Amino acid sequence: MADMLRRKHLALLLSQLSSIPRPKLRWECYTLDAESAASMAYIAAWVYDDIRGKRVIDLGCGSGILAIAASLLGAELVVGVDIDREAIAAAINNANKLNAKVDFIVGDVECIRGHFDTTLMNPPFGSWHRGADVKFLRKALEISDVVYSLHKRSQSVREFLRERIQQMGGIVDRIYEMEIVIGRTYNFHKKRRYIVEADLYRILRSKTKEAN
Repeated sequence: MADMLRRKHLALLLSQLSSIPRPKLRWECYTLDAESAASMAYIAAWVYDDIRGKRVIDLGCGSGILAIAASLLGAELVVGVDIDREAIAAAINNANKLNAKVDFIVGDVECIRGHFDTTLMNPPFGSWHRGADVKFLRKALEISDVVYSLHKRSQSVREFLRERIQQMGGIVDRIYEMEIVIGRTYNFHKKRRYIVEADLYRILRSKTKEAN
């Protein structure tokens, strides 16, 4: 019950955050809803202890919701990176709103170097640019020990990602089924909200990769 209350409280806090003001379709920008972000953070923080006291990065941070969640849950260091300057500006404002300590960077994910304990990310699904999700996964496994990453749910995607993640030196430890809510974001959206079936992957960097 206490864990459930913590998750609900976190979702309530995250619901106060603003969305990206002008999301860019070419980068598949969608703001992750507060409930989904809180669920991701809950799993990483309280099921696996991958947040508190850890160095955490959010690749393609958008409005900063996952990075801010990590900060609120006691991460030692949090970095958020996004190629969209307007998204980073919104993320900075959001972090200030909740007194979250996050270092935000404007740039492509390839600019990131160094080592992090944990990556939390909601990467592009690759619907508009094939392979965009793989690019994010490759970078995440290059710089961190454990990765939490959201992807579109389908059996074919699961089979593809399992194979590619293994090729990149990762191991799919667990897949959690989630339903994320996407609000009306682009002109072609007719509904006020869409429910998207997604998978949250917990991925470990293999010892073989670390040895290399």
